[in-house]
Amino acid sequence: MPLYKLTINGKKYEANVDADTPLLWVLRDNFGLLGTKYGCGIAQCGACTVHFNGEATRSCVLPVSSVGTAKITTIEGLSATGTHPVQQAWNEVDVPQCGYCQAGQIMTAAALLKRNPKPTQAEIDATMTGNLCRCGTYHRIREAVTLAATKSK
Repeated sequence: MPLYKLTINGKKYEANVDADTPLLWVLRDNFGLLGTKYGCGIAQCGACTVHFNGEATRSCVLPVSSVGTAKITTIEGLSATGTHPVQQAWNEVDVPQCGYCQAGQIMTAAALLKRNPKPTQAEIDATMTGNLCRCGTYHRIREAVTLAATKSK
């Protein structure tokens, strides 16, 4: 098996895995980064969202061989202390119910606010629509993203 050298959350990691192993499983099984969740395995739900060079990316369908020198950020790397504006807004609005989708939701929202610090409601809806929430907390998710935009610099 090939050796893959990855930069995740600013740290260097190595994994001996098959080239087609999804990044999601490398994060969880090889590196113990359990915040990124498995939802559907076909990039339709968003639970596995990470940042790939700053862009929200579904890790369940991204082969580790495609990562190369890209910088990967998981929910654990967004903020070690939970002080990222999106995380703060999530807590203030009390978004999660079961919480399963929340890491992917937060990572998608954080990527949106990084590229567009003051999104419209339509832009928030268009971006967040690809992340499914089984509990249906979409109104609180939208409210939290809007609040986070006021906290972002």
